Amino acid sequence: MAKVTVTLDAELVVEVMVLAGVGSPQDAVELVVRDYIARGHRTEARTATRDEHLTTAEAAPPEPQG
Repeated sequence: MAKVTVTLDAELVVEVMVLAGVGSPQDAVELVVRDYIARGHRTEARTATRDEHLTTAEAAPPEPQG
């Protein structure tokens, strides 16, 4: 996998390290990025399920009344 070098504010990285509970700046930032991506996938999955439900509900013909 290709590697990327990013320059970040030291205070920001230290805060991420403390919150993540890791001693390496590289590991801390990687954990945050992976969590962000996973959260995005979970949101997409929930939204797709909700949209799918709405689409099938709208596609059903109305029940006859009377």
